[in-house]
Amino acid sequence: MVFFINLARLIFAPLVQPAASEFEVTAASLGVVTSAAWLGSASPRLPTGYLLTRYPRHYIAIATGMLLVCTSLFTAYSQSVVHLTAGAFLMGLSSGMYYISVNPLISELFPDRVGTALGVHGTAAQVAAVGAPLFVSAILVVGDWRTTFLLISGLAGASTLGLVVATRRTEMPEAGAADRSLVTAGKAQWRLVLTGVVFIGVTGFLWNGLFNLYGDYLDVAKGIDAGTGRLLLSLMFAAGIPAFLVTGRLADRVPNVPLIIGIISSFSLFVFVLTLVEGLVAVAVLSVLIGYAIHSLFPAMDTYMLSSLPDEHRGSAYALFSATMMLIQALGSGAVGTAVTRGFSYDRTFQTLSVLAGIVVTGMALCHRSGYLPTGGNPGNTPDGTVPASDD
Repeated sequence: MVFFINLARLIFAPLVQPAASEFEVTAASLGVVTSAAWLGSASPRLPTGYLLTRYPRHYIAIATGMLLVCTSLFTAYSQSVVHLTAGAFLMGLSSGMYYISVNPLISELFPDRVGTALGVHGTAAQVAAVGAPLFVSAILVVGDWRTTFLLISGLAGASTLGLVVATRRTEMPEAGAADRSLVTAGKAQWRLVLTGVVFIGVTGFLWNGLFNLYGDYLDVAKGIDAGTGRLLLSLMFAAGIPAFLVTGRLADRVPNVPLIIGIISSFSLFVFVLTLVEGLVAVAVLSVLIGYAIHSLFPAMDTYMLSSLPDEHRGSAYALFSATMMLIQALGSGAVGTAVTRGFSYDRTFQTLSVLAGIVVTGMALCHRSGYLPTGGNPGNTPDGTVPASDD
């Protein structure tokens, strides 16, 4: 199920150029479409958090599959940029609802292996990310970009039926039964939620702007054709497959805050270097490094949050964190596209954002050293950072 859910919000990046050609607009101007998909993913997260205080998590997950079937059909028949933007937003809704309901469920199904379980789940999602550009390239050989959404609709329907069968055969945990108030969870866990938002907000903003417009960026700034650009985008996403598996396991074994700081520092540095290099080989190497770094951040952040939150706050507090950070990063591609259409170069824009990410993570590292950040997700420690008493 997660394969098609993730595909629904990532498929717009490789479709920007063919859709722009049909609607006779620039690819950069369609940054608003990719932003709409991510804004759609951000917008239902708080409402979904509320729904989780009333309904079991797997009910919501099943509903997201049904929603994806309908919204994909709507998008397939887009007749204008506005229609396509609305379709992207609606398809994004399904991913936002899915992750808010399923990630806490996974952490409760595997409480002793949160990072590892989230890493495996993320790997399945990442396979969709890797396949999206290749999928689009294959579809464009036999059809047009609209065919992509028709296929997503049909396959999402089949996977939703599979999820229904799986939930009926699995004993669902009751860990979230006491989670009944978004406000209560927010008040109790605000420091952890704010820390998570700051960590991933500016980083996700840069990443969203980079990958959604990567094909156009490579064409305009590096002289790399659209087909090769899609392959490099797939390479970037492919690097995320081992990143999810390795970092998910690592997050179960090492303190999460230093791990997250190291990942964000590496990512911002790699993006800055990308703007300086020339040549296909150098760009390919940087694509792999960037892809590995950013996809390492996601299981590390989710482990940090979900392993730290108590049962009575987990779903609601995670929804608050996820909704806020997604709203910030969803604006990335729209902001980058707007900057480029107003005369700023891609390279200068990405340099500015990578420096900003570096400044933020440096500040967070100083706060961590001073003891101001929650140390949740710290293996061997309790969520408040104290070492538990020995049983000896």
